[in-house]
Amino acid sequence: MLFRIHFFPGLCFLLLGQLLVLAVAQRLWLRYPRYRIVLVVATAVSTVLQMLGYLLEFQRVQRYIPAAMCSWLECAALVESMCLVGVYFALLTWEEAPKFQASRRRFVEAAGAAMCVTPVAGTFFGIVKHNQFRVSEVKVPIPNLPKDLDGLRIVQVTDIHLSPFLSETEFARVIDMANETRANLALVTGDLITRRGDPLDACLRQLGRLRADAGVLGCMGNHEVYARAENYVAIQAQRQGIEFLRHQAKVLQFGGARINFAGVDYQKMHSKYLVGAEQMIVPGILNVLLSHNPDVFRVAAAQGYDLTISGHTHGGQVDFEILHEHLNVARYFTNYVRGLYQEGKSSVYVSNGIGTIGVPVRLGAPPEVSLLHLCAT
Repeated sequence: MLFRIHFFPGLCFLLLGQLLVLAVAQRLWLRYPRYRIVLVVATAVSTVLQMLGYLLEFQRVQRYIPAAMCSWLECAALVESMCLVGVYFALLTWEEAPKFQASRRRFVEAAGAAMCVTPVAGTFFGIVKHNQFRVSEVKVPIPNLPKDLDGLRIVQVTDIHLSPFLSETEFARVIDMANETRANLALVTGDLITRRGDPLDACLRQLGRLRADAGVLGCMGNHEVYARAENYVAIQAQRQGIEFLRHQAKVLQFGGARINFAGVDYQKMHSKYLVGAEQMIVPGILNVLLSHNPDVFRVAAAQGYDLTISGHTHGGQVDFEILHEHLNVARYFTNYVRGLYQEGKSSVYVSNGIGTIGVPVRLGAPPEVSLLHLCAT
């Protein structure tokens, strides 16, 4: 096959977008007959934009288009789809307006207008929020934690996605924030960039400024795989003093206690997770797994890892809480979206990360540098 079909989320968004385009076009065709030529042109442009947004998921297409243009075309396609949702429901509301009395009709018409404006306003608000970085401090309880590890500070930087949506200057602020934590150890858990052509060397240059008492360890994310940059990242990061653990383990000493840090490359969704990772466990000491995607957690816990540290989900990136339930795209992929989860004696921590993909928007999932405090239970 020339292309491998991406069923979710790309194809789903494409199909939804096309249905919305047809539904909106049908209603506008009947409502504004004078502007049918404009409507035909707008429908064609909308269809082409959404098709481009989907095709840009494929490496064979991306190689012919500059990375910055890819990012903005994908962004435009997604924003268009969100706006179409608002327009569609607004048209439905306006169609019902004549059935009401004058006072209620004005209210219904205003409600329809609000439906049009809401997606645009939400996108603008999310853009404003997408680079308001913070440090999130989390206590991670560990059963039978040695005294010398109680209070150990681990700073995590993940899902950077240095791209047109995140500048090197903004990322430099993130590194400064991480360094100000004066952590005992620093971790980088994948997704340095979004696609091939993004400023990978600039990202590595800034990561080279990351400082911690025991150094910097890392693991690879899925976007390193997509960009085919795993080997390059590992080699160049080593020159910056960062050690990416690629199915490797490293034991660190803190006082009289030791921790074994094991790292794996991105574990493909629905594949057999952590094959052979149990061989990296060191009996009798704390074992920590660095895995970009958190859905490996149950396998890691079964293998004997005490703590898994992950990113990948962006905390949902756009998250809505309704009746104490969180609604976001990441829940389709994993039960572990953000924060600390515990099952039995094992834990997984999932950071919101720094960057964004698709659109430079953050709602309900602020970008963060995570500072983990290990504590005894």
